[in-house]
Amino acid sequence: MNPPPPSLGEQFEELARIMEALRGPNGCPWDREQTRASVTPYLIEETYEVVEALDAGDPRAIREELGDLLFQIVFHAQLARERGEFTLNEVIEEIARKMVHRHPHVFGEAKAKDAEEVLSRWEAQKLREKGGRESVLEGVPRHLPALLRAHRIQEKASRVGFDWKDALGVIEKVEEEIREFRRALADGRSEVIEEEIGDLFFSLVNLARFVKINPEDALRKTIGKFIHRFRHIEQQAAKQGKAVGDLTIEEMDALWEKAKKSHQPSAISDQPRPLKAEG
Repeated sequence: MNPPPPSLGEQFEELARIMEALRGPNGCPWDREQTRASVTPYLIEETYEVVEALDAGDPRAIREELGDLLFQIVFHAQLARERGEFTLNEVIEEIARKMVHRHPHVFGEAKAKDAEEVLSRWEAQKLREKGGRESVLEGVPRHLPALLRAHRIQEKASRVGFDWKDALGVIEKVEEEIREFRRALADGRSEVIEEEIGDLFFSLVNLARFVKINPEDALRKTIGKFIHRFRHIEQQAAKQGKAVGDLTIEEMDALWEKAKKSHQPSAISDQPRPLKAEG
């Protein structure tokens, strides 16, 4: 009879032991010399690797990248343990306790009629827990990509009722910002142009949020689409024995239109990938 497979807890403990061994006296020289500052970029990188795998929809890639991200979390927990700050057990206990506490409609007697009510209660609960916070807009990391940070800030404002009544109002705001940008462009002062284009971006993010589109996801996919089509131009130029810079703008436009017609919008596999370090 085959022995039963290891439990989730046993597997997690084994991963923690592997991490401890890598950092131990006879461990890996590279892992032993790492600090919080040195491994933080890998945490960010692995997060984006997960997003790319999710975009591609490949279960095997998603599984692998989630594992890489999990290892970064275990790495940071090990560093904290060595400093006498907290343990991986405490990380798990705290998030489990937090999830139960913030879901009284699942683990308690409270009721929630829809997802919007759940989110509104979530923000109210966070404010009560974080007693030192003075604003509902606090808690959005400063280092988030700007589009995503704008989206999260607008979401938080919306949950306390500061929002547009309908999409038409947001569209009118976008059009207003375009007019203001045109005036700034005609004026020619770079600081005003920068301010107005920032306002335009912020309004476009608001429009995306209002129609339930994540602007970061939308822009990332459009970047991938652009890369896919531009590579088509480069490949066709190479077939003619030319560099892409040798083509006229009219030739490039013609090849671009062919690329648009020959590839479905969803067929985006050429997402730019960051350089990957060890592991």
